[in-house]
Amino acid sequence: MAGFFGLFNYEKEGPGISKNAPKKKGFIVFFETFFRNFWKFIVINLVYGLISLPVLTNGLASAGLTNVTRNIARDKHSFGVSDLWDTVKKNWKQALPAGIIKLVIYIILGFDVYFFYFGSKGIMSTIGLGISLCMLFIFTVMDYFVWTLIITFKFSLKQIYRNSFKFVFINMKMNLVCFFAILLVYAANVGILFLAWSYSIVVLTFEILLYILLFPSFRFLLVQFCTFPSIKKCIIDPYYRDHPDDDLDKRRDLGIEVEEKKPEKAEDGEEDAEEPENVFED
Repeated sequence: MAGFFGLFNYEKEGPGISKNAPKKKGFIVFFETFFRNFWKFIVINLVYGLISLPVLTNGLASAGLTNVTRNIARDKHSFGVSDLWDTVKKNWKQALPAGIIKLVIYIILGFDVYFFYFGSKGIMSTIGLGISLCMLFIFTVMDYFVWTLIITFKFSLKQIYRNSFKFVFINMKMNLVCFFAILLVYAANVGILFLAWSYSIVVLTFEILLYILLFPSFRFLLVQFCTFPSIKKCIIDPYYRDHPDDDLDKRRDLGIEVEEKKPEKAEDGEEDAEEPENVFED
């Protein structure tokens, strides 16, 4: 069944779209994309959850799901589970330690927030709590970019974290939109869980299943809609401006317009130019 119970099914025939139709807003496109891939996301989220079960392997699952949602967000075809698994096998050397780093930092920051909020009082405790919350926000937003940089570029982990930190401020407006949208979904889910716990075990079970089967892809897809345009603008586009003939297939895949050129014949005695280093993952 395509789409969400037959809705958002763009495979069936229809009247088409007028060329003068206004361009759809970002969040409308986001929800259309999400519900169009509704059933695919359910299967992918199950695989994501299974890979994440050992906890330390969450980085592998995050890299895989990022690749799937990145392609879907840019309206590229995705094979779903097979793409997720191929990404895990290809990027595990960086994704695994990045996931462990993420876990350790969240444990440390979570302990700091708990300590300053419950463990001590006074002005220094308030300052400590404020610093800890700011650091928690910055690292959370950095995490939006880490996985896309891992699967897209041939960067070291040090370069990935440095660039992710820069993007926290470069893309601040959309980062805030993404952060509070995800926070709102978290809060709504916690509220429903609290009410369901008091009134109905059936509703509680349904809500937990809904969270497991839908939220991971919802979150990762939203992150792609909010962050990838900035990555494209700041890293991808400048690279191809400097290397206009480099890796045309990759440019098409990343959604960059390509002007086809006929290969020029090298004159006799002229040496072939050295190929520039490609910073993108194959």
